[in-house]
Amino acid sequence: MNVARERQLSRRSLLGGAAATGVALTGAAAGTASAATREADVAVVGGGLAGLTAARDLVAAGKTVVVLEARDRVGGRVVNLKLANGGVTEGGGEFIGPTQDRIKALADDLGVATFATYNTGKNVLYKDGKRTPYATDGLLGSVPPVDLAGLANAAALQAMLDDMATKVPVDAPWTAEKAVEWDQQTFETWLKANAIIPSAKFLLDVACTSVFSAKPRELSLLYVLFYIASAGNASNPGTLERLTETANGAQETRFVGGSHQVPVKLAATLGDRVVLNAPVRSITLSGGRYTVTADGVTVSARRVVVALPPPLASRISYDPLLPADRDQLSQRMPMGSVGKAVAVYDTPFWRADGLNGQVVSDTGAVRSTFDNSPQDASYGALMGFIEADEMRAFDSVPADEVKAAVLKDYVTYFGDKAKSPTSFVLQRWDNEGFSRGGPVAYAPPGVLTQYGPALRRPTGGIHWAGTETSTYWNGYMDGAVRSGERVAKEILAAL
Repeated sequence: MNVARERQLSRRSLLGGAAATGVALTGAAAGTASAATREADVAVVGGGLAGLTAARDLVAAGKTVVVLEARDRVGGRVVNLKLANGGVTEGGGEFIGPTQDRIKALADDLGVATFATYNTGKNVLYKDGKRTPYATDGLLGSVPPVDLAGLANAAALQAMLDDMATKVPVDAPWTAEKAVEWDQQTFETWLKANAIIPSAKFLLDVACTSVFSAKPRELSLLYVLFYIASAGNASNPGTLERLTETANGAQETRFVGGSHQVPVKLAATLGDRVVLNAPVRSITLSGGRYTVTADGVTVSARRVVVALPPPLASRISYDPLLPADRDQLSQRMPMGSVGKAVAVYDTPFWRADGLNGQVVSDTGAVRSTFDNSPQDASYGALMGFIEADEMRAFDSVPADEVKAAVLKDYVTYFGDKAKSPTSFVLQRWDNEGFSRGGPVAYAPPGVLTQYGPALRRPTGGIHWAGTETSTYWNGYMDGAVRSGERVAKEILAAL
């Protein structure tokens, strides 16, 4: 969505209006909605990684499945954007890293290769109007070179957060011994009490915005601790470092041909079970079966998987009504605000200057960047995240103005050669109708302790998937895959 990601919106995502970036790739075997009624054991709402994974596992177990996808493509918050030079770049979830076992296994099964994110050379810190290149292979790793007192304070805070996170059960964070105390405060409140050096506060602010595309004031401390705990697997506890690092972290690896290859190839294995251009409007239970009504197609099914972020799932009409706690949960989990801006050049010129393309900044529209060039470096691509307050400020701004602001930042970070790209693409997830933000729907104070148990609990024959429901790598592509595998097991145990 990261950010640093997927981000992922594996920071991480997660349009300048759909027409501004063009239509992404679609699964060749997928069908398109037409007036029809279909019967299946399971109807899956959402053709992202979560829904497609659930469908794959259900089909493998002999169940009949129909996947209803609102867009004209599969992938959800994972999408390739076509470039004028014939290449592609990721507009959404992009990176994977250590302990993200399930997305890697899926990609391997589908024959989608990976390569290391470009990480040779120096990072750039831009702070207080000063540009400072710095090495990332020293004793301090990739920590930006702020004052020594700030570094010491930041290191202590990171250790505190990692330790607190070990006390948060990933499958039920609301049951942690201090859950209520931690859920009553924002991450900002905790930082103000513990980040006694301004530069340490800056480093944690940057880390927070890069991971969540939200500011510390917006997030529950308990939710942040859960997210750190989830950045691992059953054998490896999560850490803040794994969330934010490139080497040995969530931004370590990319996919050859772009991350969208994974859902596209997965959808192709499902053939015409996947129906595009079919936004679901209602889910109704009658006579022991569910009627799932989408534009142009209706599915009658024994079970339903809703593989959408909570805010989008709540826009479907349910009969009978959802339990109050599930509905209240979805009312209280907003999407982060994120965009990705990619400037394309004839060559990755920054590499010749000894830079790896990664920036941390305290100003500008873009405050973190990555080298998004292809594996063969046949052209250069700089990708910048626009996040949280900065993205919200640009949501309704014309694309040309966003481009000008982004390129101004790139010139500040990388010099005059960044001024004139051969092409430029922009993905504004806040303006994407079937996402409305990214990389993840997050929990403000009070949400997890009051409504968290409703996140994964089935509602009758309706089962909830999506990266927001995952215990590990919540918010990342790996979490989406894990959630699809989990929900398929739930259904198979019930049918």
